[in-house]
Amino acid sequence: MSLKCLLCFALQGVLAVVASAALAADAAATPVVSRDKDDGYRGIWFTLGQFSEHGDKYSGGLGTYTANHVPMAIYSPQVKKTFFVYGGAKQGQRYLLVMASYYDHERHTVPRPTIVHDKGGVDDPHDNPSLCLDEQGYVWVFVSGRGRHRPGFIYRSLQPYSVDGFEQRAQRELTYPQPRWIEGRGFLHLFTKYTKGRELYWSTSPDGREWTADQKFAGMGGHYQTSHQRGNLVFTALNMHPGGNVDKRTNLYYLQTDDMGQTWRNVAGDPLTLPLAEAQNPALVRDYQAEKRLVYIHDLDLDRHGRPVILYITSADYKPGPSGDPRWWTVARATADGWEFTEVTRANHNYTTGSLYLEDDGTWRIIGPTEPGPQPIGSGAEVAVWTSRDEGKTWRKDRDATARSPRNHNYVRRPVHAHPDFYAFWADGDPDKLSPSQLYFANQAGDRVWRLPYDMADVVAAPEAVEQGK
Repeated sequence: MSLKCLLCFALQGVLAVVASAALAADAAATPVVSRDKDDGYRGIWFTLGQFSEHGDKYSGGLGTYTANHVPMAIYSPQVKKTFFVYGGAKQGQRYLLVMASYYDHERHTVPRPTIVHDKGGVDDPHDNPSLCLDEQGYVWVFVSGRGRHRPGFIYRSLQPYSVDGFEQRAQRELTYPQPRWIEGRGFLHLFTKYTKGRELYWSTSPDGREWTADQKFAGMGGHYQTSHQRGNLVFTALNMHPGGNVDKRTNLYYLQTDDMGQTWRNVAGDPLTLPLAEAQNPALVRDYQAEKRLVYIHDLDLDRHGRPVILYITSADYKPGPSGDPRWWTVARATADGWEFTEVTRANHNYTTGSLYLEDDGTWRIIGPTEPGPQPIGSGAEVAVWTSRDEGKTWRKDRDATARSPRNHNYVRRPVHAHPDFYAFWADGDPDKLSPSQLYFANQAGDRVWRLPYDMADVVAAPEAVEQGK
């Protein structure tokens, strides 16, 4: 072959590579947009598959799982809608769809939910989403990944205060997303990476596309955290996993930041040296490891003094059944003299989870599955409302929100800026066997509960009022 031909072939090869690269760049620049709708509200059912004498470690309807995916619902007074996300199920199967929707408070209706992300056969609600609203009203959905083998995704709505379509803005390594929007600054995102165990990180972004380098703030063998926000202040409660073992989760810690994560402080306001690396450190609230107690964190908020209050369960064993008893729903509250602790009521399971509300009139409220359910040993139970009128020192049960249900209710979630008519949000499911999983919400008093439509013939529908005891 002549030199001319060789040069010609070489040039064609170069042009082909350039063309291929250009096509790849065009493809990468093409946004991923999600517009598909589902024809009903169906939660994901899941079993961890870790069985012992008294059943699975946890299982059931986990559409609003976990307590480490926060927030999952936000009320917007501008449009009088509560936006929410959940782990849906493709045609009721064990096939995870990341869903977004809203409840219209004026019309008392919900639209068909939008499929933000199809997990492609994943059936694991660890990939459930979290939610955020920015100051322009755009709805952000942070889709959890799982370690380093399933990536996380970040989506933004195409229009403000809308769930009709979403554009994918980023793909990142993140698990248990906890996005917070700081007005005028952008995102402060708390999340988990599987580095040396489940370690805790934060990152910031002005636009959801470009993010600062991930910064680790806790690495004591691993952690689960639950966070909340008041204005510029973001605060979190976390446990630790001795030796990286999640079945030994213990201790209770508290941290807060008011400068986008640049400085983290303990409850006394003292700056902390990060990342936290030793179990005994200034962020420690209580040394449950010394008491041989496990810690499962549910929720937290600030009281009228600006002091943190944390809701969690303590247990004697990671396994379900009597070996973990006594399990206690517990409230830790910071005071001027230190932390105080109150055991509210007994819990049936480590993964039976509810929410905490500190209200403007001084009422403290817990809405959660505290009462015996139809599957009494499995995760979940019947939902009840508990209140305290003395800043958490004593508690009483006000009412049962559900009773005589066919399936356990679990993972009762608190919306941000919760409206009295959509005050708690959760799913049901049979923890003992594969079942349908329906989604519910309740009002503030817990005397009215609504079920979201499992099947929808029309593009909008009214939630069904659930008779107390059905």
